[in-house]
Amino acid sequence: SPHAPRRTPRGVRDRIQRRMRGEPTPVSYETAGLRKDGSQFPFHIDVAPIELPDGPATLAFIRDISERDQANEMLQLLESAVQQTNDSIVITSADAECIDSRILFVNHAFTSMTGYAAGEILGKTPRSVLGPKTHSDVLQRMTKAVESGCHFLGETIIYRKDQSELNVEWRISPIRNAQGAITHYVSTHRDVTESRRAEVENQKLAAFARLNPNPVLELSAEGKLTYYNEATLEMARALKHADPAAILPPETPQIVSKCLSTGRSKVRHETSLGGRTLSWSFFPVTASQAVHCYAGDITERLNLEAQLRQSQKMESVGQLASGVAHDFNNILTVIQGFTGLLLSDPEKNPKIVEPLNQISTAADRAANLTRQLLTFSRKQVMQARVLDLNEVINNVTKMLRRLVGEDIALQCNYGSALPLIYADAGMLEQIIMNLAVNARDAMPKGGQLTIGTGLMSVDENYRRRNPEARSGQFVSLTVSDTGYGMDEATMTRIFEPFFTTKEVGKGTGLGLATVYGIVKQHDGWIEVGSRPGEGTTFNVVLPINKKTSDTVFIQKKPTEMCGGKESILVVEDEPALRGLAQEILRRYGYKVADAGCGTEALHVWHQNHGKIDLVFSDMVMPGGMSGAELVEKLRGLNPAVKVIFTSGYSVDIMTQEMNLKEKFNFLQKPYGPSKLLSIVRKVLDGHNSEVIEFSPELGKP
Repeated sequence: SPHAPRRTPRGVRDRIQRRMRGEPTPVSYETAGLRKDGSQFPFHIDVAPIELPDGPATLAFIRDISERDQANEMLQLLESAVQQTNDSIVITSADAECIDSRILFVNHAFTSMTGYAAGEILGKTPRSVLGPKTHSDVLQRMTKAVESGCHFLGETIIYRKDQSELNVEWRISPIRNAQGAITHYVSTHRDVTESRRAEVENQKLAAFARLNPNPVLELSAEGKLTYYNEATLEMARALKHADPAAILPPETPQIVSKCLSTGRSKVRHETSLGGRTLSWSFFPVTASQAVHCYAGDITERLNLEAQLRQSQKMESVGQLASGVAHDFNNILTVIQGFTGLLLSDPEKNPKIVEPLNQISTAADRAANLTRQLLTFSRKQVMQARVLDLNEVINNVTKMLRRLVGEDIALQCNYGSALPLIYADAGMLEQIIMNLAVNARDAMPKGGQLTIGTGLMSVDENYRRRNPEARSGQFVSLTVSDTGYGMDEATMTRIFEPFFTTKEVGKGTGLGLATVYGIVKQHDGWIEVGSRPGEGTTFNVVLPINKKTSDTVFIQKKPTEMCGGKESILVVEDEPALRGLAQEILRRYGYKVADAGCGTEALHVWHQNHGKIDLVFSDMVMPGGMSGAELVEKLRGLNPAVKVIFTSGYSVDIMTQEMNLKEKFNFLQKPYGPSKLLSIVRKVLDGHNSEVIEFSPELGKP
């Protein structure tokens, strides 16, 4: 054709010419032609010779194939799309049940997902990818839905070629022909293994937030509350708010904005609301432009921390007081000792008797002060026995009435059927007296002083409020007044030694410190409640008696000073004290050797060939060897050696710190000549019947 856009191929022209000459040569080809308007169109041409009346001719059949080519292009496009999609696509026949139909087509996603090559799976059934964990109920619903002509959507487990499992979401639809009959099924499979795993994790996270006993919240980028759990609602209600948003910190929007802009968290942001302290921690989630918030009421924790700090401070102050008392006792021992020697001298100058008596009296008063310090630090010896607290209060009532004066009304409320306690009666009386004096001074214009006893039960809730408390039943001693009262700052310091609110010269500051020490030494605790102008209440809590009849060593006051001729080894690191003990003992006839530490004492022992009759040793000495360790070594050399221990600390503390299990002889500093001579004579004479056994269980702090 002169209008053809391109020349007919030479081979085709040759075949056409041969065909026109009558040779049996087929001629059929496709090419493009031009329409009248100049546009191109594809066509198919078949050439055949024919006989016309006028002679042979050529008949050409030309067919426009534009629509066919367009359809082919569309099929190629569809096939490319099917092959490139991420979802697995399978086309099966409809000549059997859905699961048993033949696989006619699979795309690349299917082969990638399952590991099967197309040639390995075509012609087989979908059962090839099913296995033991495939949900049979899902397959039944699938078959029923598809065979009834409906679409199906479900999820089940299929298996790769290597038999590993996949969670797959199935979508199956029937393909119908022009008459509406089902000819094929097309199914898509999407691997949801990771998404299901993520969903499980999300469910766990959601449960964590929902079931968390602590408040969990989510905030939008604007600082608005978008989620909160039940614990948040409970905390809001406890603070008298129905809406959890009402308890959020006022600066929440600013905190949220800063967290999201910087990507940094803000933790332990504290606010006060309704007398409670709340702690907030904000964590930005930049991907979702939200902030997760965790909150908690830390009021009780802060109270416990404050009480713990106070307890630790009191313990430190107690250690300091104990050390001061120990050193002071050493000094007082020297003063009292040499004063006693001078007073016992028959040739003494009468003019110095009164000054010496004044010195002795002052030393005794100072010794009482050190006893108070040791009591505060729980290092004072106890004379404990089984007691009725009501009886102790009743015995001291007459003295109390004279002590507090006529303008203060004294009332005693005794608890009925009160269990017995195991305590030092004198120390309990000292507690009552000190608290009564404190109450009297707080009521200069008169008032009401009430002393009561009762049975007290302590549970876990109580323990959380008071870290010193223990669960169980206890006996309580309550002393209340209607005086000035105290503020919080004062109450935190009232048990410190030498702290007082009284005028200079009107108080030592040791009264309440002594009370604290006695209570702790009895394995109890003390509580204080007070407000300015509303009076003060002290509640002393003591354990119920669980012991039998243990007692503590108490050296009786001697009536006369007796000497002897035995050999005594004095072991004392303080030179003045060592000299004092030597002077007293030698003056009364004893042979005395001395040493300043344990190692030196062993050397002196060997020099005397073991002829030492008694060892008088300090318990705490420098050089790495204590008095107890020294005696243990000496008893290895001579098991019968007699020993007297001495210390500025008390016997019960020495027993615990040095692991002394059996009874022993002990002289507490400060001591005078008569006390030293008396115990030396008694121990040498073997008069242990007058020595009361010490129980290591007593006086534990």
